[in-house]
Amino acid sequence: MSSYVLHIGDKTYSSWSLRPWLLLKTLNIPFEEYLHPFGDKTTRQARYQQFSPTGKVPCLHHNNLTIWDSLAIIEYLAEQHSQVYPSEIHARTWSRCAIAEMHAGFTSLRQHCPMDCTRTAALKDIPESVQVDLDRIQALWLHGFELFGGPYLAGKDFTAVDAYFAPVALRIQQYQLTIHPLCQKWINQMMQLDAIKQWLHNAALEQTL
Repeated sequence: MSSYVLHIGDKTYSSWSLRPWLLLKTLNIPFEEYLHPFGDKTTRQARYQQFSPTGKVPCLHHNNLTIWDSLAIIEYLAEQHSQVYPSEIHARTWSRCAIAEMHAGFTSLRQHCPMDCTRTAALKDIPESVQVDLDRIQALWLHGFELFGGPYLAGKDFTAVDAYFAPVALRIQQYQLTIHPLCQKWINQMMQLDAIKQWLHNAALEQTL
């Protein structure tokens, strides 16, 4: 079996790239990483189409297959590795629902709080639409803790749903947003992951190039 090859964008800004990268790293699934700087927007799609049919990142190559879109990548990895999702069906189903909601929603949070690993300033005026997104995210996470006991979103182990909400954890940290203490505890735990520390370190290095 050939190794996984994951194509990603800048670690400072690419929230979609973080998701499968973090999952692979934290679950100790070997892969090769190719980082393609965003650079000039006018040439980006053409450059990215050399490895991704949509001209976007992330994109995974494996066994002569090309898998694009972060959600498709995670589902493909789940077919190969049982630890990607919880083994218990309730937790696994809840995780897939939560991931799908994240994938399709929370557009106001994305718009007003884009991922920027160099940011340290608080968001002074929080739009109502952003607070609505935060309230729903908080309710979703608390539901997971209630159902499965934590410390991760779907139980005792880090799984795909944690990787999928990792960019939200970073946004809450970067913009100094307020959230329920149990949710903040999960964020603090995520920030202590070796892979998150590595991602942030590499993002800081990008700013010196």
